[in-house]
Amino acid sequence: MNLPKLLLCTDLDRTVIPNGFQPEHPDARKLFSEFCSVDGVTLAYVTGRHIALVKHAIYNYALPEPNFIISDVGTKIYRMVEDQWLEMPEWQVEIDKDWKGKTPEDIKQILAPISELILQESRKQNTHKLSYYLPLYIDNQAVIRRMESALAKADIDVSIIWSLDEPKNTGLIDVLPRHATKLHAIEFLQNKLKYAHEQVIFAGDSGNDLPVLTSQINAVLVANASNDIKVEAQQLSLENSNSQALYIANSTDFNIDGNYSAGVLQGVWHYAPQFRDMLNIKEK
Repeated sequence: MNLPKLLLCTDLDRTVIPNGFQPEHPDARKLFSEFCSVDGVTLAYVTGRHIALVKHAIYNYALPEPNFIISDVGTKIYRMVEDQWLEMPEWQVEIDKDWKGKTPEDIKQILAPISELILQESRKQNTHKLSYYLPLYIDNQAVIRRMESALAKADIDVSIIWSLDEPKNTGLIDVLPRHATKLHAIEFLQNKLKYAHEQVIFAGDSGNDLPVLTSQINAVLVANASNDIKVEAQQLSLENSNSQALYIANSTDFNIDGNYSAGVLQGVWHYAPQFRDMLNIKEK
């Protein structure tokens, strides 16, 4: 008899890391770690963090070691090989096509006239990601339209991702190759590992998770996500005809609330009934 298998992809900050404003259930991370050790579960962290910060988070928050890390908002994919994190070069080849030989330095020069953009620290940049801060009092959509216009004139195929850094109370803008998103990275990994559609679940909480949350991938939005994100995710899922693939965790249906990793477990219960006996959570 074949064991069931699951590719569980989850964001880190404010999804399995309890660094939002809402409280975390005292058993949530323990139950999450126990579930991720179950045979048949492959864990991938999908995050805006770079690899060094992912390692710090795993240690500082006692998170389970993943099998894969999709980092830097989808621009890097790492796999564990003989106790070392090695980058998957085939992903770099895939996304490099969009920038047509341009470098982040080239793109930075194109965007230099947009004075509202504040370049993030060098450690937050990489070969396929250019990252900025944008103060919250500035109209982010107007700035993004100007960015898109400037880059289109230079024939560079990009995705521009807006998200919110709640602890620092500032906006974040990432300029990526068009296919270097969390969504495409997950799809790449799914295809590479030969997982069927129903064997993949994603969990997230914020704006840069919306492309996945509103796609055909089975997704869970943790309960501690902002109301604005919940409304936007529901609306976009409806527009994309994917509302059946979005589950919003809650604090009423289970014996643990839906914040952070407890919400991830609720999503597994919802989409993967074959794993319910291994979750150690119960419906009320």
